[in-house]
Amino acid sequence: MTTRTEKDTLGTVEVPADAYYGAQTARAVANFPISGLRPHPALVWGTLAIKKCAAKANMATGRLPGEIGDAIVQAADEALAGRFDADFVVDPFQAGAGTSHNMNVNEVLANRAEELLGGTRGVYGRVNPNDHVNMAQSTNDVFPTSLRLAALRLHAGLAPALAGLVASLRKKGKEFDTILKSGRTHLQDAVPLRLGQEFEAYAVALEKNLAGLERALPGLCELGLGGTAVGTGLNAEPRYIELVVAELVRETGFPLRGTANLVETTQNMDPFVACSAALKGTAINLVRIANDLRLLASGPRTGFNEIALPALQPGSSIMPGKVNPVLPEVTDMVGFQVIGADTVITLAAQAGQLELNVMMPVIAHNLLFAMDILRNTVLRLAEGCIEGVTANAERCRRYLDDSLGLVTVLAPYIGYAAAAEVAKESARTGESIREIVLARGLLEPERLAAIMEPYPLTSPGVPGKKV
Repeated sequence: MTTRTEKDTLGTVEVPADAYYGAQTARAVANFPISGLRPHPALVWGTLAIKKCAAKANMATGRLPGEIGDAIVQAADEALAGRFDADFVVDPFQAGAGTSHNMNVNEVLANRAEELLGGTRGVYGRVNPNDHVNMAQSTNDVFPTSLRLAALRLHAGLAPALAGLVASLRKKGKEFDTILKSGRTHLQDAVPLRLGQEFEAYAVALEKNLAGLERALPGLCELGLGGTAVGTGLNAEPRYIELVVAELVRETGFPLRGTANLVETTQNMDPFVACSAALKGTAINLVRIANDLRLLASGPRTGFNEIALPALQPGSSIMPGKVNPVLPEVTDMVGFQVIGADTVITLAAQAGQLELNVMMPVIAHNLLFAMDILRNTVLRLAEGCIEGVTANAERCRRYLDDSLGLVTVLAPYIGYAAAAEVAKESARTGESIREIVLARGLLEPERLAAIMEPYPLTSPGVPGKKV
């Protein structure tokens, strides 16, 4: 590999000759061969947007010469269009606070701006990564702002995906609304409900999770950009702080605003904790729903078999004809991963010390990864599973007729103790609830039929009583 020699404050470094990054990035590549991963594209996008807007703001204050600022803006636009994707190379597991990531972007933009002004890559004769691209900035305000922007961008994809899953579940709720079945609590027989009520309840739960994600957005929109190193705004003019936020609003379209306390915003990871907690809550419900789908579709001969899921692939390398609930299974695994990511974010957020939390890179990696896999999972679960679910109405009704939970409807008429005796006899003999009640003369046939009419049992009220 052909290299060029660059110099930083620690000495000289060999950098690949065709790379747009420079010495500090090359050091980071050598120092952190940890995961083999690249920075998340949304995090790169967020950082590039900041650099572009910072150059515009610094030109507006008169601090950054127009020729240099325009070159940085053009370089940023080229990078935002994907031209330098291969040059953003720092492992997500890197030095604290994200300095290596910030310098990676600074160096790429400086080298391209240098070229645009007629200079040579790696020389920095006209454009310097620190003095010009990083002007009025610090990693400590750039990186958390980049993460805010990245999370807002990913939310714009996650929210409609989750809303689509809600809509699919609600559609099935309506489709299955006339199908009566036995409810189950503790995995034991319980009172009747409609299959549609189960699916509508799933939709409502995820709708609440979606609202929780929306509630996390205002915190992500509050920026500490301009706080520089410790939130005091050293080396950043007040006019710049105002202008750079306004530029970012124009660049991203997000309802961003500056914070009232730059020191607190520099110290505090609360917005990411809140966003991650909302993701975790969503993951918990997705796992619960996926497990219900697996139970309801279990069998087909030896399980519940109340619903059938679409057959997507052969389920066994040894058992011919076996089909497994693969999308609910992968939903479980993704849910576990999102819950684990939240644990990492929780630990990292509380590890902040004094004026800075240096664990931001691992927060960024876990938050953005969780948002990505959650979005992809709910898309597949809706399209590949929920939309193709069918109901086995006959099996549902058979379980309902056999359910010991039906005895509950008799309690207001014959008393709890007598109803319990009926349930025990049914379990012991296999006779139905109806047969035992009639044989014992506990209720007249017409009265019993009115009380045990199944559909009214799935709505509020006392069975058999006129309102």
